[in-house]
Amino acid sequence: MFSSLFSTAPPVDPTAPNFRSVSSNVPENEIFGELEPKDTEWACAGGFVAETQTFYITTEDGVNIMCQVIHSSVGIWYPTIQFTCKIANPAKGERIWKSINVTNFVTPPPGYDKRSSKADEYSILYKSNPDSEFPESYTIRANLGVDLQVSLELQRPASIPGWKVGKGPKGGYSYFGTDTNNAEGYVIHRFWPSLQASGHLIHNGKADPVKGVGMFVHAIQGMRPDLVASAWNFAFFQSDQLGGVSAIQMEFTTIDAYGKRGAGSGGVVVNVGSLVIGNKLATVTTETKWPGEEPTGSVISRALHLKPESDPDTSYGKPTEIVFEWKGPSIVAGAPGTVEGKVQTDLGTVSEPKGLIEKVDFLAEIPYVIKMAVNYVAGTKPYIYQWINPAKLSLTGPDTLSPGLSSGIEVEGYLYNEATFIS
Repeated sequence: MFSSLFSTAPPVDPTAPNFRSVSSNVPENEIFGELEPKDTEWACAGGFVAETQTFYITTEDGVNIMCQVIHSSVGIWYPTIQFTCKIANPAKGERIWKSINVTNFVTPPPGYDKRSSKADEYSILYKSNPDSEFPESYTIRANLGVDLQVSLELQRPASIPGWKVGKGPKGGYSYFGTDTNNAEGYVIHRFWPSLQASGHLIHNGKADPVKGVGMFVHAIQGMRPDLVASAWNFAFFQSDQLGGVSAIQMEFTTIDAYGKRGAGSGGVVVNVGSLVIGNKLATVTTETKWPGEEPTGSVISRALHLKPESDPDTSYGKPTEIVFEWKGPSIVAGAPGTVEGKVQTDLGTVSEPKGLIEKVDFLAEIPYVIKMAVNYVAGTKPYIYQWINPAKLSLTGPDTLSPGLSSGIEVEGYLYNEATFIS
């Protein structure tokens, strides 16, 4: 008994792997993990955890709408909950931006499960309608001030299930630290890759109808944001051609403290994505690129910045072009084969940008308590670039998925994408 008081944990090899990617130990034929009800429930965990529900919508005329709830915990302090809404109409050069701290947050609200939440300023309510054309939906109602109210219905088609990488309750997790059972931190992503959106926005007393296609992601960062990643990329492409096409991708690059050979071996790039073709979830992709190594698997899921140009506003190398690529096995019954997609978009120069919605000062937007707790190196300026542009997605795959697909088809649509630089 007394000796145990003075015992110490065995030393950890400083060159031991201290990061496990979501794609680790997941066979290529088991990448797709269909969502279970608990996967998108609010966790509201303690410690240093940032949890989000985010809905992205692209309307038929190219307007981008983003609605997000952020639940931020910092140690023993009471969590901060924000509702954020951004509406961008590139054709008119208009942008509406609202971010408010909400009061009396609760999950679950009476009569609903923990996939729903509400506060004095908003409600996001999950509904299940099994065996229907749209078996799941969310309804968003938000009063964000006298100048902006939101009313949206977001329905998931039965043919497009929600997904995570890997099956079971731990599907979707990447772990930081040498022990996954007692991890230093983690990142989780779970998606609805495509949904039908309808409703209206009221801005300055004028009601504008909303009709389009969207996506939903439930994400959790169980670690300080500056320790999770040095950079992020995100893409959401949608088109109504071929009966409905959607392509999404989420990528982060770890800081160098986490890698295959311990501290200093990081800069690990982790990417997850999916392709919807013909209103069916065609493939789910994931890829991990370890520093100094080339990926060896047959599945591709990656974002590439091309021709970066120094931006004096942010001090970062802003890409003037960006490429997103997908390649994975078909998961559609009766359509075996490989499905591939690629979109490349001109983002313009620093002085003449194309489709740039905004350069977001990350420190200005995160909750105050997190800003105070995150000890950024003096002089760093984390920024998020956001764009929406007309784009063309090149697709190939089995003809049983879509006629002529084996020869390659190019579909036209809109690409919303983000590039985040943290350090």
